[in-house]
Amino acid sequence: MVIITLQRNKCIGCNYCVELAPLQFQMSKKDGKSVLLHSKEKKGFFTIKSPDDTIYNDAENAKEACPVNIIDVKQI
Repeated sequence: MVIITLQRNKCIGCNYCVELAPLQFQMSKKDGKSVLLHSKEKKGFFTIKSPDDTIYNDAENAKEACPVNIIDVKQI
């Protein structure tokens, strides 16, 4: 199980997450910020829980590349 969380309101729109994990992230055409695909929002945090462990490496790379540290990735 992989859990990815995005604190979207702090996104600066650098696009690194989309380049490194395009199956999980895309950029919004409305405001230029990252969108965590298929996520649920709660108090400004967007989260997905996926049983697909193959997404972990790309998501972890996106987390490491994020200059504002708004992506969290856990594998449980």
